[in-house]
Amino acid sequence: MTSFLQIDNLTKRFGDLVLYENISFGIAQGQKTGLIARNGAGKTTLLNIISGKESADEGDIVFRNDLRVGYLDQSPLYPEGLTVLQACFYSQNETVRLIADYETAALSNDANALETLIPRMEHGKAWDYERKAKQILSQLKIKDFEQKVETLSGGQLKRVALANVLILDPELILLDEPTNHLDLEMIEWLEGYLKRSTISLLMVTHDRYFLDEVCNEIIEIDNKQIYSYKGNYSYYLDKRAERMDAMQTSIDHANNLLRKELEWMRRQPQARGTKAKYRIDAFYELEKKARQRHDDGNVNLNVKASYIGSKIFEATDVTKNFGEIKILDHFNYTFSRYEKLGIVGDNGTGKSTFIKMLTGELQPDSGNFNIGETVRFGYYSQEGLQFDEKMKVIDVVQDIAEYITLGNGKALSVSQFLNYFLFSPEKQHNFVHKLSGGEKRRLYLCTVLMSNPNFLILDEPTNDLDIVTLNVLEEYLANFKGCAIVVSHDRYFMDKVVDHILVFHGNADIRDFPGNYTQYRLWKTQRGKEESTKSGGNRNNKSSGTTANGSPSATTAGSNQDGKAGNRQPSGKKKLSYKEQKELEALEIEIPALEKEKKTIEENLNSGTLSIDELNQLSARIGELIDLIDEKTMRWLELSDEK
Repeated sequence: MTSFLQIDNLTKRFGDLVLYENISFGIAQGQKTGLIARNGAGKTTLLNIISGKESADEGDIVFRNDLRVGYLDQSPLYPEGLTVLQACFYSQNETVRLIADYETAALSNDANALETLIPRMEHGKAWDYERKAKQILSQLKIKDFEQKVETLSGGQLKRVALANVLILDPELILLDEPTNHLDLEMIEWLEGYLKRSTISLLMVTHDRYFLDEVCNEIIEIDNKQIYSYKGNYSYYLDKRAERMDAMQTSIDHANNLLRKELEWMRRQPQARGTKAKYRIDAFYELEKKARQRHDDGNVNLNVKASYIGSKIFEATDVTKNFGEIKILDHFNYTFSRYEKLGIVGDNGTGKSTFIKMLTGELQPDSGNFNIGETVRFGYYSQEGLQFDEKMKVIDVVQDIAEYITLGNGKALSVSQFLNYFLFSPEKQHNFVHKLSGGEKRRLYLCTVLMSNPNFLILDEPTNDLDIVTLNVLEEYLANFKGCAIVVSHDRYFMDKVVDHILVFHGNADIRDFPGNYTQYRLWKTQRGKEESTKSGGNRNNKSSGTTANGSPSATTAGSNQDGKAGNRQPSGKKKLSYKEQKELEALEIEIPALEKEKKTIEENLNSGTLSIDELNQLSARIGELIDLIDEKTMRWLELSDEK
């Protein structure tokens, strides 16, 4: 394979802190690599070094000559005053700048400018480039070209930055948390785009489904070194577990040898002369190896939440509008004891507004939230990261509580609690300003949990947290003896944590679904296809429990009546014709065969043994297979429904 990027013997230090030492790896054509490490291990720093924004202390970074490279920053910034259109085409590339001038002239209907620009577009063969750029803008739902970038939300700005990168038609992309601030629809679009394209990439993300679907190699920074795994995220988990087992076996073996050597060292003080020097040196090396520990944070906190009564909260006829934008319209909901609710929906549909009304930050226009007397909220918000940078980490949490109570009558000290959330004793006594962005997010999470709430509200908790921390948080929530509401675009996290979800469609359309996000997505796809093929069928039938978009109807929370509604059979069914029956039988053979072919191709793509031609061929074929499987599955559902 053609090498696009080669990193050799890279070392980076910040004072006494060594991030990595003499690490080497490469990115080849067609390779899609996910970079995994704990917060503070230097993931973003590594991307900044590769992109030229920061310098390394030692080592070489070599790109293939004339390689087109794109870089999506974790927090993209553009000069104030730029319009969305100008930001999308913000580049030194001459063709891109020409298209930007053309689009600006077309938008303002400047005939004189167009007269000059059109011949230049033709001469520069920019029309295909411009058509692709417009497709990307459309797919990213970027429509208001005149809006100023400083007025954009985080999600809007991320989409503009994505467009800016993809319009350049890069051969290699560096992506730093590309799914942060994107809604689920955009995440799934980007996932599909990268999966089907031949673009090579090096990506940092905490989105585990995204990693699993897009990447064919995982590299991990661990203990200042690089470990490479030739497969997707699921493959990485298996192989990493094997590495950890082997490492533990090696440590156990070293400990056994150390005990014997320690006896010799104590017993033979007279032997510490020249002849025994090699053995003394070996002893100290062995001691160093035996002291290795690897803590993945796989802990079970079993924190005992403060008592919570049977009454949690009731929303009664809650209405909220912002001008002509409807958020809630006579919304009613009764929250159940120990319920764990997920909230999903596109950006701007009112999820955060709903949370702020529940916690009292915003007031409804009418109606009310009646909160139970025993409820103690712990609120992790997107804007809540505010610390005194001069304080030590342990002091920040100790200001909230000296200890946290466990369910077995025991207690954890602040230091023990921080250790569970992956702050080593050394880190605990660091000043806050020395922490990375992800570590500050983790510290903020600790301050919320340390207050011992019985009702957790987590608004986008997965942004900027590493995968190891997410595993710890998921374990914490699994054992949490209280209530929880989670607003998140992280599908993996939602699937592991929540009992059911509220789906915010916008315009005060909120639906309750009795399952996790993956189940909802599958159900929505099936129902949407049924609705579109039946020419409206039950589109306006309120009693069916569904709306035009195929979502379950909203009911009082805790009853899950809408889940049953979603499984009702449509009325007016007809029997299958002979031709349709044969088609159904054929589909039941074709679909498993296509799935088998898809699985075989995925295994080959993850093998790391294919040539670039084979990679391109199989990547194109897997895209065709996905479309075929979707199409035939939907047809099978239609026919099965009529059977």
